[in-house]
Amino acid sequence: MPNWGGGKKCGVCQKTVYFAEEVQCEGNSFHKSCFLCMVCKKNLDSTTVAVHGEEIYCKSCYGKKYGPKGYGYGQGAGTLSTDKGESLGIKHEEIPGHRPTTNPNASKFAQKIGGSDSCPRCGQAVYAAEKVIGAGKSWHKACFRCAKCGKGLESTTLADKDGEIYCKGCYAKNFGPKGFGFGQGAGALVHSE
Repeated sequence: MPNWGGGKKCGVCQKTVYFAEEVQCEGNSFHKSCFLCMVCKKNLDSTTVAVHGEEIYCKSCYGKKYGPKGYGYGQGAGTLSTDKGESLGIKHEEIPGHRPTTNPNASKFAQKIGGSDSCPRCGQAVYAAEKVIGAGKSWHKACFRCAKCGKGLESTTLADKDGEIYCKGCYAKNFGPKGFGFGQGAGALVHSE
């Protein structure tokens, strides 16, 4: 088949690889999106790739498929492996599925909304990908802001009072000590609640 596009062909999909999307490995060209382990489909780079003929693998899958086997090579007694070898064509019997507990005293985690916390600012569910923990509660990244000035906070730059979070500046201004020597002008030292 003639190469009308003029570019190199991808070692996986055999389509033309243009310069901006090219990854080279052992004289072959690949699209960045095709440069994946043949077994587990993880993205590869120059430090994680292992080549066998025309096939590319991550070092872990390459070792499992082509590496040495037996005692002393991570396959014998004393090693822990959860890999059952399905990707290499090994079949295993099915294990019965998990049955939910009938315990009426379920954990606090299981009692929460759909298994997730709710944000104290907006009341919506907070999932792991967007969770920030501060003042002992889970917040959305977008809601993790000072209640007074709206400044974005970090767990190290916040102060909390009555379930609300503040930046250190707003907290000191609104809830800190007041009076002479505390930026409030002349007068007696007063701590307001």
